[in-house]
Order: sequence, then structure tokens, then C-alpha cells
Amino acid sequence: MPVISRSPYGNFFSWFRNGHLETIYPSVFRKIKGLPYERERIDTPDGDFLDLDWVQTGSNKLIIVSHGLEGNTTRHYIKSCVRYFHQKGYDVLAWNYRSCSGEINRTLRLYHHGVTDDLETVIQHTISTRRYKRIGLVGYSMGGSTTLKYLGENGVNVPKHIVAAAVFSVPCNLWDSAHQLTFRKNTFYRKRFLKKLIQKVKQKHAQFPDAVNISAIDRIRSFGLFDERYTAPLHGFRNARHFYSTSSSDLHYHSITVPSLIVNALNDPLLGEKCYPYEICQNSKTLTLETPRCGGHVGFGLRGKNYSWMDQRAFEYIDRYMQEWSLH
Repeated sequence: MPVISRSPYGNFFSWFRNGHLETIYPSVFRKIKGLPYERERIDTPDGDFLDLDWVQTGSNKLIIVSHGLEGNTTRHYIKSCVRYFHQKGYDVLAWNYRSCSGEINRTLRLYHHGVTDDLETVIQHTISTRRYKRIGLVGYSMGGSTTLKYLGENGVNVPKHIVAAAVFSVPCNLWDSAHQLTFRKNTFYRKRFLKKLIQKVKQKHAQFPDAVNISAIDRIRSFGLFDERYTAPLHGFRNARHFYSTSSSDLHYHSITVPSLIVNALNDPLLGEKCYPYEICQNSKTLTLETPRCGGHVGFGLRGKNYSWMDQRAFEYIDRYMQEWSLH
């Protein structure tokens, strides 16, 4: 499939042409109001729960939206996507990863970039309990990584309901993305993520004091150390290196059978060189890589619009395959 380097966003629509500004400005200042979520809580096979937020029109077409690291369904980019597809006549389900819905989850484990069983649970729930004939997947940052990994792991066994996927600002190579957070220029992001994750580990300690040791946790200053001490042992990895080397979504791209669009801006401050899988996508029959010059990380704002270019691009890509499916 093609690699789209001349993306219209990077040529015409960028506000700032600065990756940090394009990332931070919408995260801090963009507000999406009045979205009528209906919450549903479902159980997971291991005795935990997931909170799903729905906006429904009565359609037989569904979009499932996955958020980024320490995000949730109230983040501006999620609500904007939900509203855009809703206005186009789709039912939309935005789901919260474990511990991200405002209530800490029950089990010792949390979530991470390589966990796909919860997305599988959400998808199977919609197929078994609802009327949907066609499903599209949208993911942002970690949610994009989870989406692609799920599609690759399942390969030809992906449910026939899933028609296409569109993902944005994806840390395709987990090690390379984690390495970017060690740079001084990314100190703001590193501190912000670690503060939230450390607070969540403290909640886990309160639930499981014998299983989670939080001594010196407030002195952690790097993702490498955090993943070594907490992400790896809480989720069955030998160490941080084992976590990075086995959880990266790009290990599974060769097995993806569903048409999937990956959009990674070239000025994304959180993505390294290996997060732009040019060769893999050029040799794939199902993957398309689009690399706008601008956009930042989950930014892609449009001046004067109440939606983002990500909303527009995801709809354009997925709806095309929805229409083609209808003709079969």
C-alpha cells in the first residue's frame, strides 16, 4: 500500500508548524462540550471491569475509539472524534482502559501498550449484544498501538465485522518511543505521564500492599526505571527490556489483514525514526502510512473548525471501506 508523504494537512492546515505547540495547545485549551455519553460497565474474563461510553443513533455501523496513555473518554481528541462520526450517522463507542474511567480497577494489573485482550473483550461484547454489521476502529497514540497489535495478532481471524482502522500518532516501535522521552526537550511530557502513572501505582499499593512496593517511587525520573519496577512485574514481563521488545505493535504489522491507515506527523516530538514504518507499509497490501510535515502528537488542529483534521481523515478513510462493504 502507498506511503503518503504529501499529506494535505502538512501543506495547508497547520496552525503552528511546531511539534510541541501543536501537541500542547489543543491538550490544554481545546474543550468539547455537550456530548451525550451513555455509560455501560462490562465484566472482563479475569474478574475486572471496563467502562464504555456510547453515543448512539440507531445505526448498524459502529466506530470503536481507543484513547492514549493516561487518557480517557473525556479527552478532547476522543470526544471530537465521537462527535464527528455521530454527526455523520454512526454509532460510536469510546472505551476506557482499566483504571482510566475515574475508578481504579479491581485486579492487580493495569494496562500498557501491548495489552489487547481488553479491546478484544469490547469488540466481542458489541458483536454479541448489538446489531452492528460493520465496525471501524480508531486509535490515538497508545490506543493506535493497541489497535494495530490487536489486528496483527488476530490476522485472518479478525471478526468479519471489522472493516477498517485509522490510527494517529502511533508509537509503532515502543522502545524508540520510550527513548524519545529521555531527551531534555521532552521533559514536560515525561514528568506529566510519570506523575499520573506513579499516582496510579500508589492506588494499586493501597489495594494490594503486599504485592506493590512503593518505596522510593517518588524519586523515579525515567520511564525505563518505572517500567522496570512496575510495568514489567505487574504484567508478567521479566524486565523493562522484555516489555519493550515483546509489546511493540510493529512486530505484528505483517499479519494485518484489515485496511489500516497510520498517520504520524514528522514533527511529532514523541516519535523516533523507527515509529515511521516506511518499508513495512510499502510492502503491505493492507497498511497505508501517511506522514504529514506537521501535526504534533495527537494535535492536527484546524483553524476555525470545531473538529480536527484527525476526525475528518479517519471518517474519510473508514467510511470509504464501509461503502465498499455495502456493495458486496
